[in-house]
Amino acid sequence: MIHSQPATNATRILAGLLEARTGQQIAPSRYWRIQTALAPMLKAQGIPDLDALVAVLSDPDNEKLLQESLDAMLNNESFFFRDTAMFAALRSEAFPALRERRAQRKTLRIWCAGTSTGQEAYSVAMLFDSEREKWVDWKIEIVGTDISASVISRAKLGRYSQFEIQRGLSVDYMLRYFTQDGEDWVIDPRLQAMVTFKEDNLLKPRGDLGRFDIILCRNVLMYFATETRHIAYSKLERSLENDGMLMLGAAETVLGHTDLFSATRELRGLYCKAVTGKTGQSIFPAPLG
Repeated sequence: MIHSQPATNATRILAGLLEARTGQQIAPSRYWRIQTALAPMLKAQGIPDLDALVAVLSDPDNEKLLQESLDAMLNNESFFFRDTAMFAALRSEAFPALRERRAQRKTLRIWCAGTSTGQEAYSVAMLFDSEREKWVDWKIEIVGTDISASVISRAKLGRYSQFEIQRGLSVDYMLRYFTQDGEDWVIDPRLQAMVTFKEDNLLKPRGDLGRFDIILCRNVLMYFATETRHIAYSKLERSLENDGMLMLGAAETVLGHTDLFSATRELRGLYCKAVTGKTGQSIFPAPLG
């Protein structure tokens, strides 16, 4: 019992650091995740416990170790074609609408924010490739970003375990787009060339990513506090073309969280920009359909 209070203080400090740097919150009821996530790193670094880690991280010279700690605590859950209904909506509704809107310039930019180890971005690439006859002469650019350097490095490799490859992928797609290499599966270089992975923090307003026709920011903002969520929505709004689309996770919504976006009437999980006119009333781009 003597050590229980210091451990609680350490987890609270680490959770605060995670939120301040990344926006991602860990509820007190889930503080146990911090010990579980950091245990391998503590062992590798020879640091006895979380209290000792907090003491080490108080030294400004240990920024690298702090970043490793944050990476370990981040929720990087991801798998191929997560929430299949959302990808079906992209294929059947969003992409055809954008193909019509961009028919003159024949370019399309997609941003997967919070891409984790890359499965979402590669899933989008598979959607385009599986219907590539519709996109002849088009330039399709997919950008995947994450705050974690370690998951971005993994995403760039395009190498996945047997367990990861079986989560969400049909046997057809697995054999069509991946090659087995020992115990791992490596994505087709052609799809790998369609995706650019970069480090990016949604809480940093400035960036060099440019503007996008569609942004996927799924199962990311649900972990943010109200204040940091506002910052992230502002960045997403500035990064989206005026007639572009934002897709959130199946359990997420803009309602009650921001007035920068409006739900489309027909597509669950897809949102368009809300533009305020001179009257002060919100003027929304025409919904899809």
